[in-house]
Amino acid sequence: MRLSVYHRTTFHYGMPVSQSVNTLHLEPRTFPYQKTLSALIRVIPATRVRRFTDLFQNITHHFELPGAHSQLDIESRIKVHNLPLDIPEASRAATLKDYSGSSIRERIWPYLQDSRWVSRHPDVWRQAVDATGQLTSIFDQAMALMKWIHQEFRYEPGVTNVNTHLLDAFELRRGVCQDFTHVMLGLCRSVGIPARYASGYLYNGPRDTLVGAQASHAWTEVYLPNAGWIGFDTTNNTLADERYVKVAVGRDYEDVAPVRGSYNGTGNCRMEIEVVVEKI
Repeated sequence: MRLSVYHRTTFHYGMPVSQSVNTLHLEPRTFPYQKTLSALIRVIPATRVRRFTDLFQNITHHFELPGAHSQLDIESRIKVHNLPLDIPEASRAATLKDYSGSSIRERIWPYLQDSRWVSRHPDVWRQAVDATGQLTSIFDQAMALMKWIHQEFRYEPGVTNVNTHLLDAFELRRGVCQDFTHVMLGLCRSVGIPARYASGYLYNGPRDTLVGAQASHAWTEVYLPNAGWIGFDTTNNTLADERYVKVAVGRDYEDVAPVRGSYNGTGNCRMEIEVVVEKI
């Protein structure tokens, strides 16, 4: 499947601002099952944009606008070619014992630790144990945790924000894809399953049955031996297959925010986001 994504973020300021500094995660690298065909990033007012690779191998852009401006437009256009998701039976049957290899332990270590928005807590651990029951395979446990979140949490924009911690979302039982992903990360890590945050987009197709296609989307990736990182979308209770466009990965939202920045000036700022994902 070939998909195109148009993403535009516009900041409208109540009065001119200055010294704007921004970091972007809007261009995907090539991942297993996903090849980047093209990518274009445009910033208005025009400025020099520096492109580099961060600690997690995400393609990152950075720019600064020292002069006064009343509006900032950040636009990205990407095209990807996705392959159908194929998880070997051996990977579906793998257990925690299959993480024993030194090369695997080194690869998964950062995704078993606490991070800024995700921490291991006794209540989270207890719920993870209850939800997984007597299941032994990593894949089955991850599926059970995804299903539990999808059943117990309500998708409700506005009750949380980008600074909501896992424990707050866990208590609320409400939120958006970012919150559901953070909860899944905490549940997985608390029982020894390495899990990372994936940010990108979702193609909803003609049936319009999936939640999260109207903006940037988020889901959890679990490391399966002999298969690598496989996505679990708790918002829609489905595996992240060829309908998903993965842009960046990290320990939690802090590492992958599509647009993050600061500026000097008024706090009167209105943000508009437009996302269009199409099959080509």
